[in-house]
Amino acid sequence: MPSATKVSWAQLRVGVMAFVALAILFVLVFLLTGNKNLFSKEVMVYTLLDDSAAITEGSAVRLNGILIGKISKVGLSGENTPNRIIRLELAIDEDKLGSIPADSIAAVGAENLLGTKYINIKKGKSQASVKAGGEIKSLDTREFQDLVNAAYPSLQSLQKIVERVDNIVGMVEKGQGSIGKLLSDDELYQRLVSTVAEVQSITANLGSGRGTIGKLLNDDAIYEDLRTTLKKTDLLIDDLQAGKGSAGKLLKDPALYDETKQTIAELRKTIDGINRGEGTAGKLMKDEALYKNMNQLITRLDSVVERLQSGQGTMGQLMVNPQLYESMNGTMKEMNSFMKDFRANPKKFLTIQLKLF
Repeated sequence: MPSATKVSWAQLRVGVMAFVALAILFVLVFLLTGNKNLFSKEVMVYTLLDDSAAITEGSAVRLNGILIGKISKVGLSGENTPNRIIRLELAIDEDKLGSIPADSIAAVGAENLLGTKYINIKKGKSQASVKAGGEIKSLDTREFQDLVNAAYPSLQSLQKIVERVDNIVGMVEKGQGSIGKLLSDDELYQRLVSTVAEVQSITANLGSGRGTIGKLLNDDAIYEDLRTTLKKTDLLIDDLQAGKGSAGKLLKDPALYDETKQTIAELRKTIDGINRGEGTAGKLMKDEALYKNMNQLITRLDSVVERLQSGQGTMGQLMVNPQLYESMNGTMKEMNSFMKDFRANPKKFLTIQLKLF
């Protein structure tokens, strides 16, 4: 049976081992949190803000994004001056304090609009550094809060957009709408495949030189003809610009241009004179008496034509009476025959006979 001394010594060793294990566990947890260096010494500085922006003790303090300490205390400063209402005490690693210039600016930062907030110190350019217990100037946190507040409508709009996109995706999955039908309607899919096949066939025909467009794209002769035509057109345009030909002279010859302009002016004068009733054409358009005479003449001509069509008079009978037409036609034939006989044997008709009693 072990003695009491040995039991006490064993219990002591177990206690020491448990304490060492707890210490090691504490160190590991402390190191894994990454908040500070276990063997580093901290110095205190402070900054004043208008609003804490819901920042909490233990939040990180960063220098241009690099972790250099933590916030040890958040409280009221006792002042009423704007941007000096809230006092934040910052526990900074002593070896990092010399890297903070005296003109550095502290501001509230966040990983995102909904993330954990922290103090980010923007490094200044001064040669002197912040001393232990000194103050670091800060930006107005109201700007940050305004930015956060302004982001809420955007977030709400984004949420509405996401909901609408979700509804659209649901409709597409159900086969509703054009895209939904395209994805779920097999008939429409087959028609689309058929259309794509036809387009491929047309493209193949164009590539092989079939059809008018295919020949235009692949036939060198048509290409040369087109190129020749373009050259002739280019030469024609050059001739026009050089003042050659009628069109070129019209474009370039100032005398011809003046004559054309004068002719147009005279034509306008003539038209103006006609509108004023000058000359025969003007009187025809403007003279009421001449218009009435022309109207009466047309009326009489219309009456004569009606009489002719109704068979009145010699001309009317000639137009509508076939018997008279045939009689006159026969007479004309007999006269034609007589003239032929007369030309053939005029002596037959011109013989004079003298008889004595």
